[in-house]
Amino acid sequence: FNFTANFEKEVMDRFVCAYEKGWTPNPCIDCNRYLKFEKLYLRMQEMQMDTIVTGHYARVVYDEASGRYLLKKGLDNSKDQSYVLYNLTQEQLAHTQFPVGELSKHEVREIAEANGFINADKPDSQDICFVPDGDYAGFIERYTGKTSRTGAFLNTAGEPIGTHRGVIHYTIGQRKGLGISAPHPLYVCGICPEQNTVTLGGSQDLFSRRLTATDVNLISCDSLEKPVRVQAKIRYRHPEQPATAWCTPDGVLHVEFDEPQRAITCGQAVVLYDGETVVGGGRISSAEKS
Repeated sequence: FNFTANFEKEVMDRFVCAYEKGWTPNPCIDCNRYLKFEKLYLRMQEMQMDTIVTGHYARVVYDEASGRYLLKKGLDNSKDQSYVLYNLTQEQLAHTQFPVGELSKHEVREIAEANGFINADKPDSQDICFVPDGDYAGFIERYTGKTSRTGAFLNTAGEPIGTHRGVIHYTIGQRKGLGISAPHPLYVCGICPEQNTVTLGGSQDLFSRRLTATDVNLISCDSLEKPVRVQAKIRYRHPEQPATAWCTPDGVLHVEFDEPQRAITCGQAVVLYDGETVVGGGRISSAEKS
């Protein structure tokens, strides 16, 4: 099925817009949400088929007690992809199968080799498919036809300390490629496209204890009106951390960590876990500095 136009609109355009507003997106989450489990799901219905089967390392389990479909981690924890699937709805989970979620990557490769698959030994890819060289800023400039505007680097006191190459070149926590000489390491601590400034500070300026998230989807429960204890993950490769989470009536998810977390980044997802089960998640919209 050719969903090229949808991919450009729902994945590439969202990726560009996020960087232009000073956020750091995760396009894999949007691809799963809008392509595999929206367009492909609708195509499944049009064809009067019953199930979508994908190669994600995750599991779907029906819980008799709650009457809900649960999303669980893949058994191979090093390959678990439940983080990028937190947007799945109950209806989608009811019609989805993840057969490799019960296997390790080694076992999957053995099966592929035994069946003569040409990609049995294909190396794992960590790149974004439409930016294979990893040059996000270069891609954005080519895609939009716009050249980045230079602006001021500020210190945490708001004083100019240098010139940046354009806000799309930076992400929270970045240290390399700043081009600033200083007696101690500097990191990107804030990005303000409205003022076209990038704030630099020390490692201690990167830590936050609380965050808020919008565009929330809950899987294991209907609501989080009361605070619950969870393990929260703020990036795909970030270890889960103990926290308390709750939603306010406006639909905003609030997460307070037991310990301050480094470089909580707007545009990334925060995903909540109860053991192996995904409680839900949302897109990080703010972080409160410790």
